[in-house]
Amino acid sequence: MFAATRVLSSVAAKRTFATSAANLSKVAVLGAAGGIGQPLSLLLKNNTRVTDLSLYDIVNSPGVAADLSHINTNSKVAGFGPENDGLKKALEGSEIVVIPAGVPRKPGMTRDDLFNTNAGIVRDLAEACAKHCPKANFLIISNPVNSTVPIFAEVLKKHGVYDPKRLFGVTTLDVVRASRFVSEVKGKDPKDVNVTVIGGHSGVTIVPLLSQTGEKFSQEELDALTNRIQFGGDEVVKAKNGTGSATLSMAFAGARFADSLLQAKQGKKGIVEPTFVESPIYADQGIEFFATNVELGPEGVEKILPVGETSEYEKDLITKCIADLKKNIEKGKSFVKA
Repeated sequence: MFAATRVLSSVAAKRTFATSAANLSKVAVLGAAGGIGQPLSLLLKNNTRVTDLSLYDIVNSPGVAADLSHINTNSKVAGFGPENDGLKKALEGSEIVVIPAGVPRKPGMTRDDLFNTNAGIVRDLAEACAKHCPKANFLIISNPVNSTVPIFAEVLKKHGVYDPKRLFGVTTLDVVRASRFVSEVKGKDPKDVNVTVIGGHSGVTIVPLLSQTGEKFSQEELDALTNRIQFGGDEVVKAKNGTGSATLSMAFAGARFADSLLQAKQGKKGIVEPTFVESPIYADQGIEFFATNVELGPEGVEKILPVGETSEYEKDLITKCIADLKKNIEKGKSFVKA
């Protein structure tokens, strides 16, 4: 269902996910044999903050684990399938659970088109997490994130183990793309271009705050960049011509967020990442979850940072975002209730 055969052929990346590990950290990846799961697992194996890497998928996970276990970093790797309580074994003792499980987009599909299949996968995995590692931090990559995060929250609530500080929708790819796209237009190194992206993680719910970058943009540049950041995933789906969606860049973004959370859990201060979490920012408009920059800490969410000043152009984008996001969130909640 969500297993795939693609593997990451190169581990070259500008960002390094490595430091000496002072604490034991078990990280589980659910959907580890898929297009995102394999490169994500490779990046996590290369992260010395991870001491125990636990991989689960419905097929091929033991093989992926055996392959990764030959890499000469200290972390232990184990692979599990559905048989012999494999999901339970994969989850028990996990501090972080990263969930890329699900089917990928095809040309012409939106993230919302994935809902009917992926909603059930996420619901079932949430049930297992509630039973076997209720105090873990949960990083949701499975699309549509705007709906799957509320699904996960509702399942945890049903089991009485929901902690809003420990549930994250991974929207890091939106800021990674924004940084890259803006740097191309302005002729800068992407490391020197920080773009705040708020809202959700699909289409018009993705709102890049280009006015906060310190750069000047023409109206033509604003329109082109905003559209490309919002629909960058479509660019990859089209280029892959029916063979998949954004897997490698999403794996990079997921590994970056997991590394940031591990740093914060191990006591590093001032770690800020964008993420889709339960938020008060637009709660008065019925928006229970919203992506903004969040300061991470040992318990997960330390502080939800304000949106800040926005331009009239961005205010219009936020209005459109809220209308769609409200529907997406309700769709996820209704799925669990039904």
